[in-house]
Amino acid sequence: MFGYSDRLPALREAVRRFVDEEAIPRECPALAHDLDALEAAVRSLRAKAMEAGIYAPQLPVAWGGLGLSWRDRSVVLEEAGRSFLAPLAMNCAPPDQPNMINLLADGTPAQQQRYLVPLARGEARSCFAMTEPEPGAGSDPSMLQTVAERRPGGWVINGRKWFISGAVGAAFALVLAKTGEGATIFIVDAGNPGYRVVRNIASIDGFQIGGHGEIELQDCFVDDGAVLGEVGRGFAYAQMRLEPARLSHCMRFIGRASRAMALAQDYANRRHSFGQPLAQLQQVQAMVADSHIDLHAARLMTWHAAAKLDAKESIKHESAMVKVFVSEAVGRVADRAAQIMGALGMSEDSPVSMILREMRPFRVYDGASEVHRSTLARRILKESLRP
Repeated sequence: MFGYSDRLPALREAVRRFVDEEAIPRECPALAHDLDALEAAVRSLRAKAMEAGIYAPQLPVAWGGLGLSWRDRSVVLEEAGRSFLAPLAMNCAPPDQPNMINLLADGTPAQQQRYLVPLARGEARSCFAMTEPEPGAGSDPSMLQTVAERRPGGWVINGRKWFISGAVGAAFALVLAKTGEGATIFIVDAGNPGYRVVRNIASIDGFQIGGHGEIELQDCFVDDGAVLGEVGRGFAYAQMRLEPARLSHCMRFIGRASRAMALAQDYANRRHSFGQPLAQLQQVQAMVADSHIDLHAARLMTWHAAAKLDAKESIKHESAMVKVFVSEAVGRVADRAAQIMGALGMSEDSPVSMILREMRPFRVYDGASEVHRSTLARRILKESLRP
């Protein structure tokens, strides 16, 4: 019905087996905020993902990936997303996954050889540095404060970035900065003397490889070869990565929310209260039903946008709608799962509490829900789009 390939059922089963037998057993609360331990766990799992033939589902075959369509990818990323570790092990997690999109589309052959090859092989990590402290860029990227000025043979970048996912231990960053020609993306090596990761910012979520870093760029010189694509087209390149990145996030988090509800359902079936299983209580039944309604609608919206991407159609409008609905729907599902499980759902004895904490920031990153709603409404009213 949705145009999936013939190989998808076997691939989906392989990913499910990897998640259940390899990834989930290695999860533990201690890994959530221990960046070194998390990195080591992902490295060991990555080799197993390669052996299982499920590595890099989003990459072209020529780059060592599976070359999946977006429709096939939607199923595979949902399966992988049931685990905190599997998307990292399979190298289909942010920020590396969307950074590969930029490097594949706009990187020069030299840039691809230097940066994309190790990224695709899982030998290096990267980050995307756009968000800035006040009064800099956040939900409004036009407030960009980081500046790059021309110098003989290159550029000097000055600015500060924060909440940069994956920054700690990244080999390089894609840095968005203002130039006289407009916003531009620069590839900056982490070893550049003008580039410094100031700190890892503690956050509500966990299992983010490389944490969420604050970065200082002080008289950071890069040569002309560090420009990604064309000078002045940085916002267009950022948008090109963000639309499919939002969709990929939705796929993974649908899987994570589904896991939370599955755990809650199991708990409701075996936990007795007031002389009967929780599953017999109508209020619990309503929460389970509403969650499956949310998940079904979230999947259908995501699959539709994936089909449009495969057809080479713009998803500018759809990606915003999907991001808003799915980010809020999976949050509702995780919240209900935690509520059904009571005190256990609040504790680290169950992964549900971490799933719930992960869902909350999704309404903020990749564009806050309020920004997407405003943009959608302006576009609808201006173009007289019909529902």
